[in-house]
Amino acid sequence: MITRTELLAYLDETLEPGRFQDYCPNGLQVAGRQEISTVISGVTASEAFLQAAIEADADAVLVHHGYFWRGENQRVTGMKQRRLKLLLENDINLIAYHLPLDAHPLLGNNAQLAQVLGLEIDGRMSGTGEPAIGVCGCLPAPQSLSAFAGHIELKLNRKPLVVKGHERPINTVGWCTGAAQGFLQQAAELGLDAFISGEISEPTFHTAKELGINYIAAGHHATERYGVQALGEELAQRFNIRHHFIDIDNPV
Repeated sequence: MITRTELLAYLDETLEPGRFQDYCPNGLQVAGRQEISTVISGVTASEAFLQAAIEADADAVLVHHGYFWRGENQRVTGMKQRRLKLLLENDINLIAYHLPLDAHPLLGNNAQLAQVLGLEIDGRMSGTGEPAIGVCGCLPAPQSLSAFAGHIELKLNRKPLVVKGHERPINTVGWCTGAAQGFLQQAAELGLDAFISGEISEPTFHTAKELGINYIAAGHHATERYGVQALGEELAQRFNIRHHFIDIDNPV
């Protein structure tokens, strides 16, 4: 068992949220009980996830997508009221880390996706600002676009949407999980053969074609399942507490 104060101190020291200009508050978003022995992790703090966490006797839930996003309606009604009610009635802590979890060099979404896909990291991509969140690297051996897309489908259990920008074999790759299709132009400027993210927008198709870079949209949820699992396992081992990851599937 660990206290909430001790757990948050370790998470903030590890993930350094103060370095990021984020779209939501990082760290403790809803306070629950002070003593924590069971942490349930997941990608998004949806109502379905919270119900499953309650059934798993969670003292705290640890997620990548929490609440209180910039520009959202501040009133506690409807969906927001139902979610908060579940947390407050069951005295469960909601802990969320967004960009800091994407960026961590060992436990982050991008680092963990590299391990899942067998990619070697040798650089970072800043995207639209600092600190850099995206990464770049290379495949163990060059592959065709179709072979690489098939590999991603096998590892993530989700068929990616693929835009072919050239006919060359793929050797160098950039990636940033979630909705980082805006990094595509920087990836092209770096001379990378392909770029992977979770989502695709209408302009992304034309950008990839005209800049001559392959783009692979492998799923927002599918690419962001791994960082929070690694972080939860790190907490379990370090503090001798229970951790369980609950995957509420999302095809996006």
